[in-house]
Amino acid sequence: MKQLLLPIALLSIVLVNAQTTTAGTTDSKPIDTVKNNQVKNIQEVIISGKKAIVENKVDKIVYNVANDITSQSGATIDILRKVPQVTVDADGNVELQGNPNVRFLINGKPSSIFGNSLADALASIPASQIKSIEAVTSPGAKYDAQGTGGIINIVLNESKVKGINGLINASAGTRFETGSLNLNFRNNNFSLNAFFSGNAQLKSRTPFSQDRISHNSTNQTRLLQDGYTDFQRHSYRTGLGFDWSINKTNTLSGSVSYNDFANKSIGFINQEQYINDFSNSSEQSIIGYRNSENRSSVNSIDGNLSYRKTFQKEDQELTADYVVSYGSPKSNYLQTQSLAGAFSPYDGISGSNPGTDISHNLSVDYVQPINDNVTLEMGTKAIFQHITNNTDVNVLDDLSGQYQSDPFQSYHLKYDMGVYAAYLSSSLKLFNNWLDVRAGARYEYTTVKIDYQNTNIPSYSLLVPSFILSHKFESGETVKLAYTRRVERPEYAELNPFLNFSDPHNITTGNPSLKPEIGDNMELGYNKNFESGANLSFTLTERINSQDLKQITTFYPTYTVNGTDYTNVSVTSRDNIGKEYNSGGILSGSVPFFNNKLNLRGNMMLFHRYIVSDYFGNVDMGFRYRLNLNMNYQFPKDFIIEMFGNYNSAAKNIQGKNPQSITYSIAARKQFWNKKASIGITTTNPFNRYIKQATTVETGDYSSYSVRYLPLRSFGISFSYKFGKMDLKKDKDISDDFLNAASQGS
Repeated sequence: MKQLLLPIALLSIVLVNAQTTTAGTTDSKPIDTVKNNQVKNIQEVIISGKKAIVENKVDKIVYNVANDITSQSGATIDILRKVPQVTVDADGNVELQGNPNVRFLINGKPSSIFGNSLADALASIPASQIKSIEAVTSPGAKYDAQGTGGIINIVLNESKVKGINGLINASAGTRFETGSLNLNFRNNNFSLNAFFSGNAQLKSRTPFSQDRISHNSTNQTRLLQDGYTDFQRHSYRTGLGFDWSINKTNTLSGSVSYNDFANKSIGFINQEQYINDFSNSSEQSIIGYRNSENRSSVNSIDGNLSYRKTFQKEDQELTADYVVSYGSPKSNYLQTQSLAGAFSPYDGISGSNPGTDISHNLSVDYVQPINDNVTLEMGTKAIFQHITNNTDVNVLDDLSGQYQSDPFQSYHLKYDMGVYAAYLSSSLKLFNNWLDVRAGARYEYTTVKIDYQNTNIPSYSLLVPSFILSHKFESGETVKLAYTRRVERPEYAELNPFLNFSDPHNITTGNPSLKPEIGDNMELGYNKNFESGANLSFTLTERINSQDLKQITTFYPTYTVNGTDYTNVSVTSRDNIGKEYNSGGILSGSVPFFNNKLNLRGNMMLFHRYIVSDYFGNVDMGFRYRLNLNMNYQFPKDFIIEMFGNYNSAAKNIQGKNPQSITYSIAARKQFWNKKASIGITTTNPFNRYIKQATTVETGDYSSYSVRYLPLRSFGISFSYKFGKMDLKKDKDISDDFLNAASQGS
């Protein structure tokens, strides 16, 4: 029977290849024929049927980066700006359907690199190493409940072709430089892949100014600051992975990666402070300047080992996974204040904040098909996270000019969290396959222990139900209704009470007393695929966050830290403020023209937020919206030009207003050497050196107006080269066992 199946399978490949060649999309080398009941190796097979760049699935949106030719020279943060329902502001802050509390994964697994600086982590992964980005807006019970905004999964490239192949990518420009190398090896039942990448954001200057007024019953203080910061970033990543098909039913896979990224910011600020005393109508002025330096770095090692067992019954399988991540984040600052004309500073402080972030994830999942219409899934998971932190603060002695350790501001922090979870979910087809139902529930029990003064967080449990009801019409339309509950457990940077005094008048810190945010998310969606290749998607969302986490600024005329007084200080940290209602609508689509030579993709999001808070009262946050448009044109001889524009409106926050941003880019890429090599050029905001970012903060006794000019203008050139076997491109899943069996000749 097997000898009969192999020729039939080979014939199907030939027919598919012939059809695609007729369509003018690919060429293929001849395939060896079957002789004497033996099958020779398939040296090179190209199965075409290119996926759309954007795929709308029932529970997620998939952005196929590998098919977006002009995106290959950027980083993950650049790609996210193009993903429907995702918003990225000028500082790299990411939102999914209007919610910033997003859970990031790499190949479906957590990583400690996201815990300290999300912007640095997303800038450290080159786009050339990414296969796709999945925006999971309605995660099922199998997913961890972390992330009230949903999940963004970064899927890295992999090769399914037997033999050795790889990809080299390099780019250089006025603001960014990147380089990466991917190597893949696959034998009959074993594959190995390795990668190395590095990138650097060159030093760029960001002008800054602030005008803030604070007052109480006796005096008013106005602080004027004007200066700049020079910022630069670098990172590199390397890793090794394997996949071993032990036999037809047992597979073992694993990987290990090392990540290193760091940034540095050096600033110079002129300061003018005017203090009016109402009691005697006097005015005091302090004129001077401040020098500051901030450094942040993370080194991490991520490893995972996965076992998968399939059974004779189709789709029945058992998987077991172990994921470990060890990170060593570190941040430090140094700042001095000097009076105008003085030879030495009168005030200064430095702080160092090294730590560790270790997590272990163990999970077991089982899938049991009952019949053609019912499938059950169940599993358990345990997560253990251990964070340590050591803070060392030194204060300048203005008499000796030396920095002396301040034991009152130095401390140690230990944080331990355990999450124990179990879930049960099912997939059903009801009413003669008219209605698809995915329903389930997940139970998570969380224990938290913090070794920090006056901090005690009790253990808590959470039941996480979810369901998706969907129907697909024969005309290509799909309608869905989804509900899921999610939780946002505060991350390391939000909990760490480290006080950053790089600007002693604007201090930032973490809050170890944060409670988890609970989100109830509802989604009603419609998607239509047209025969012409066009697509239209419309989604209505309602997100309700309890114990909502927001960034809050509090003003202190005198701020005391373990016996040391600081005057005229605003302190910013996260806090639980109450409940937020976030209602929105999302419209996206794509339209091809001129036999798919021209393609337009657009995305529009509109959200309204309303907050109910015991502290702030009921606050109507108003509307905010995002628009983007992507246009590319495919010229003859594998030459493509793309233009992309993105607009994020200004948005009211709980204490003021966040700025709007406008970004646009133009890219072109030429493929040659039978599409194995390409060269591209990219420019971002070429006609504007800076984009203005104006932020306001208003409290009862404090108001601030800050302006930053972000240097986004850049020009760059990139080159990529594929070597070895060609990539296996497939529109539908094709069994890897079939390809291996064909080459084994058994």
